[in-house]
Amino acid sequence: MKFSGLTIGVPKEILAGELRVAVTPDVAKKFVENGARFVIESGAGEGAFFFDSDYSAVGAEVVSTAQEVYSRANLILKVKEPQFNNSIGKHEAELINRGATIVAFLHPAHDVNHKAIRILAEREITSFTLDSIPRISKAQSMDALTSMSTVAGYKSVIFGANRIKKFIPMMPTSAGMIPPSEGVVVGVGVAGLQAIATAKRLGAKVKALDIRPEAAAQAKSLGVEVIPFDVPQELAMGKGGYAKRLPKEWYEKEREILSKHLQSCDILVLSALIPGEVAPILVTEPMVTSMKKGSVIVDIAIDQGGNCELTEEGKEYDYNSVWLIGMLNIPATLSIDSTRMFSSNIWHFVDNLVKDGKIDADSDDQIVKETLVTRAGSIVHHGALLAMGEIKE
Repeated sequence: MKFSGLTIGVPKEILAGELRVAVTPDVAKKFVENGARFVIESGAGEGAFFFDSDYSAVGAEVVSTAQEVYSRANLILKVKEPQFNNSIGKHEAELINRGATIVAFLHPAHDVNHKAIRILAEREITSFTLDSIPRISKAQSMDALTSMSTVAGYKSVIFGANRIKKFIPMMPTSAGMIPPSEGVVVGVGVAGLQAIATAKRLGAKVKALDIRPEAAAQAKSLGVEVIPFDVPQELAMGKGGYAKRLPKEWYEKEREILSKHLQSCDILVLSALIPGEVAPILVTEPMVTSMKKGSVIVDIAIDQGGNCELTEEGKEYDYNSVWLIGMLNIPATLSIDSTRMFSSNIWHFVDNLVKDGKIDADSDDQIVKETLVTRAGSIVHHGALLAMGEIKE
């Protein structure tokens, strides 16, 4: 059977506020039926309302500690990157068996994860990051970044609506007509489009900005005002339709154009990402200071460093009467649906990765090559090496 020889381990996520689990019982059953041994830490699925008994019923083995999961598995499946485990006193990356494999959202370009990536390399662990899956037809079923971006885009507007002190839609009242709130969405990928759709459902007047002509056209098709910003297509468009990092002078132009629209904005959603790299800074401190009192910034690019230079990971706070939201793991707030989506994606990824019970890290497959982070003691991920200063653009 395809997964014979593999022991798959799923530890409980330890990142604060993380309620997802990498594998649902339904997907665990498929791994077991195809020959894998499946070991999961007790309570790992409870945040998404999947219980130990659900896993036991499909042939998974439930164990009491994370250490036991890591010690027994040669393939670790996680949602988020390895963290320092305070209750154990060790980094999760140090618990993984030397020479084993891990698949997760590693965000290897982000500086906060560089220590974990270096530990993985030192321990000769083969690692794959789900935030670098290429946008090709074959990879659609594995595209966890798109799945989670759908959740983040939707929920970002809900967070913003909860924080502003105004109605979102135009509201007729006995005191007169109250105008609608204005939203601005920067970065019109999957998350941005979902943010636009959600803001419009709530009745907001919405503007959008994206450096890619096709993305701007998609935003316009949703009936929003597209902020004009003409960038040569060869500068803006990367592989698979993703955005490329612009030269410094173009970001200066983008900030100048965006700044004019922020002064009337009530909710600003920032979702501009470059796959596998640190997110570009598009909103500076002077731009925040120029915004209306009582407005809100939701920076959903924060997992990759953030688009606003003032947002802080995992924090919400007031800055000059503008509320900044840098919440990490927004998909965890919809843990049931996001876990189901993630688990389906990871099943298809592993199914593509494994050949005859072994991890095929040497494959010429585009998905394997672009998601590979560490192998045979070396860091091989381009975005990580760039961010670490090991290579130059």
